[in-house]
Amino acid sequence: MKILVINGPNLNFLGIRDPKTYGEKNYDHLVDLIKAKAEELGIEVECFQSNHEGAIIDRIQQAYSDGTSGIVINPGAYTHYSYAIYDALLSYDTIPMVEIHISDINSRDEFRRTSVTAPACDHQIIGHGLDGYLEAMEWIASNA
Repeated sequence: MKILVINGPNLNFLGIRDPKTYGEKNYDHLVDLIKAKAEELGIEVECFQSNHEGAIIDRIQQAYSDGTSGIVINPGAYTHYSYAIYDALLSYDTIPMVEIHISDINSRDEFRRTSVTAPACDHQIIGHGLDGYLEAMEWIASNA
């Protein structure tokens, strides 16, 4: 089993950008947590981060033919307006997908409360901090 973890804009700035909301741990720490969880689950994992919408769409499309068994995605700000990422995710009906958000998007700014990408996913985890990624991986491993 291979899980692809996709992180959108500004997630490479974890620990720098708004630590009160996103925590003080950096992106490398997150990747290390994800890799350790993959080892615990006995699965392969790939982490991909981009600040560019097209690159995220390209990586989602590449997953269609590279053996990916499930996708965990934190689209960042694209969550709230990227119908292009929604369409790319919606292309799949054969692998489980989980949308993840470190913060509770429902208790933040009004515009953050709407996810246009979540309906293309099978499950959503919000507000569990970095642990949400690990929960998403477990969910996919149980539902693939």
